[in-house]
Amino acid sequence: MADRIFAGVLFLVAIGYTIIAFTVIRAPFQYDPLGPESWPRILGIVSIPCCLFILAKPDVSSLGLPAKTWGRLAALIVMLLVYSYLFQPLGFILATFAFCLALSLMLGARLVTGLAFSAGIGIVGYFVCTKLLELNLPAGVLTIFR
Repeated sequence: MADRIFAGVLFLVAIGYTIIAFTVIRAPFQYDPLGPESWPRILGIVSIPCCLFILAKPDVSSLGLPAKTWGRLAALIVMLLVYSYLFQPLGFILATFAFCLALSLMLGARLVTGLAFSAGIGIVGYFVCTKLLELNLPAGVLTIFR
């Protein structure tokens, strides 16, 4: 029952998001072949049938998550909010490094492994997005990457 309630609420959110994606989101110019308006539309269109599938065939009948899992979910939401707040001033590399390190440690990684993973995601991710995909990402305080 809990899966169906969650899927029903998510279905309503997906419909609202899709309506907004098609009616409100407008970009003054397109800098990639699909354009910045296409991705929210695609996400909305794909999310609606996914929610309908969960409504039709839920996995479990009850949502029995331990308190530790709820705490981790709450911590993840806080971490995502902090990441979005620090993304512009710190830049992609440092904000992503901090987020990935905190998430790695929260999920039980060792410090050295978490540091290596976070550095790799931050630095490689920046160059993949800026050089290969030609996206504009903030360099932040690391002015050497501008």
